[in-house]
Amino acid sequence: MSVILFKDRMQAGQLLAQTLMKYAGHDDVIVLGLPRGGVPVAYQVAKKLHAPLDVLVVRKLGVPGWEELAMGAIASGGVRVINEGVVRSAGVSKARIEAAAAVQLKELQRRELAYRGHTGAPEIEGKTVILVDDGIATGATIRAAVEALRQQEPKQIIIAVPTASTDSCAILEPMVDEFVALMMPEQFRAVGQWYEDFGQTTDAEVTQLLAKASAREPAQKPRA
Repeated sequence: MSVILFKDRMQAGQLLAQTLMKYAGHDDVIVLGLPRGGVPVAYQVAKKLHAPLDVLVVRKLGVPGWEELAMGAIASGGVRVINEGVVRSAGVSKARIEAAAAVQLKELQRRELAYRGHTGAPEIEGKTVILVDDGIATGATIRAAVEALRQQEPKQIIIAVPTASTDSCAILEPMVDEFVALMMPEQFRAVGQWYEDFGQTTDAEVTQLLAKASAREPAQKPRA
């Protein structure tokens, strides 16, 4: 698979949308971005597919003292995913996992309120869900997202990302109905290495994109 460098999340989303055109115009499709960085990518996908956009808030549980290393994640709906291998190798106790989860739960609820004014995942029962992030490294975060979605009985789940590690692809692909990645480099250290501009996405940007997408939706579905 060829390796490219994305200009930014907007361009990555535009390129990703081109691979998902078979879902364009379908009434049962919803695009969910993983905040924060996944939302600019998801916005471009939803715009191209004429599909509604929402967020599924997921929070990584970092190893204490080495927070960049994910020992698991939590998601809306009380879902928790723990990477037992990381927990064992880092010697993390159950008490420290619970403490980390409590901190991230507060942030998860804060973000849900900030982004859409209420907590809880969007209604996705019976729908085709396209779950979008700006990339996948370990896969812990998006695994939690998939498990949260499964509880709501969607028609199907599609993971769509610009870039992902080969290890995470091997784990995630069997979990969903379709896995789309524009590239899966073998030498994968971090998502940001595949972007020229990988600046942090802010809460304000997420809220703005959700508002723009919401304002666009009535034009997609003419009234009877």
